[in-house]
Amino acid sequence: MEVAKQYSRRRRRNPSIDRLSDLPDSILCHILSFLLTRNSVATSILSRRWRYLWSFVPNLDFDLEVESTAIDRVLLLHKLQKIDTFRITEGYGYTDCQIETWIRFAVERNVKNLDLHFGYEGWVPPSPKCLLTCKTLVDLRLTNCTVFPVTGVVCLPSLKMLHLQFYHAYETLPHLLSGCPVLENLLLQLYFNYCSCRISSPTIKSLRINFHYDECDNEDEGEDIYDRLEIDTPALVYLELIDSSNQHIKCGPLTSLLGADINFHNYIDRGFLHSRALVEFIDRLHNIQFLKLDLSHYSEEIAHAAFPAQTTAFRNLIELELTADCLLLWKFLENADNLEILIFSECCEELQGRAKPPLPAPRCILSRLRMIKIVKIKGKRHEFGYIKYLLRNAKVLKRMKITYSEHLDSQKMINMLKKISLFRRGSRACKVAFVGDR
Repeated sequence: MEVAKQYSRRRRRNPSIDRLSDLPDSILCHILSFLLTRNSVATSILSRRWRYLWSFVPNLDFDLEVESTAIDRVLLLHKLQKIDTFRITEGYGYTDCQIETWIRFAVERNVKNLDLHFGYEGWVPPSPKCLLTCKTLVDLRLTNCTVFPVTGVVCLPSLKMLHLQFYHAYETLPHLLSGCPVLENLLLQLYFNYCSCRISSPTIKSLRINFHYDECDNEDEGEDIYDRLEIDTPALVYLELIDSSNQHIKCGPLTSLLGADINFHNYIDRGFLHSRALVEFIDRLHNIQFLKLDLSHYSEEIAHAAFPAQTTAFRNLIELELTADCLLLWKFLENADNLEILIFSECCEELQGRAKPPLPAPRCILSRLRMIKIVKIKGKRHEFGYIKYLLRNAKVLKRMKITYSEHLDSQKMINMLKKISLFRRGSRACKVAFVGDR
């Protein structure tokens, strides 16, 4: 508001500076659409021409500083019958009736992008039925603000992106997805105290799932709350899964999958069967080209009880980012003949005495691997061992980047650099970079 007043005073003193006002209304409204609505409304004091210009802006974006009465007044004065985006972020103190009125306003004006974030975790005011039959919605993002019915009409024929964060009504998800015939992008952030979660869609191409874990809230719960995740998405191209709860993961064919980012936690020990479910799920990723796998919070002994017989061939894998121990690193390298890029962050140092590199060297190391990044080495003996092994056997390697913790003292860092620089390289073209990890 103060900026607008200053601009108005400068304009009265020197009219030549008001070049913005020479632009067509359509361009000015487009510029205003990038502002929060309260800032857009503030431009009404600039001049008579600007007085109602904000009311023709196609985007309405309210933040946590806006009171409900101010939102009501803006909606009452807004002139456009079609709006592109309606967003309320970090809204507190609104009644269910107010929320329903605002959603109806957006739906009646053929909203394309709807982003609603109300209150705090645990408060889930119901959504009006008109939201579930909006024919114009393309992008729907809801946080802490909805409970969908198990039955009833769901018809969202244009919806391509659906983001549900801190979503409690997991049992209604299949019914909701059944009414989204062109859905391509689904993000779910769920509390993990559920019995079963099923995701089924023939059109989803990008799927991101985060099972929210709160150890304090669930330390007294029994193990029967951890059950099953089912994924049936044959068109899936990208998968991101952060999971600490499921004892059973059932997954349909993933023949179209190209990339995955998988982070498994095991804060509460689920035992051998849980580890086998993990391995069987990873088996499903055998056609993948890009894989990021983080097992840093997993029980080491249980993981290696489940993985010894792992023989899945990752013939299409080009890039692997692995956070685990060397035992699992060697298993992947032996079964990924076409791997070109490797990023490795080590954990579970207690088991490294058994982590001897394979002989002869895997095919990918000898003929494919061209870039390696080793993350945050500490100067341990076994670290020098696998770095030396990779440098010596990688015949077509072009670059190895080694990062070290910046907490290391300078003398130790220099000694590490000298030692690594003496290692023989199997590729004459290979360059080694030794840098701090910020």
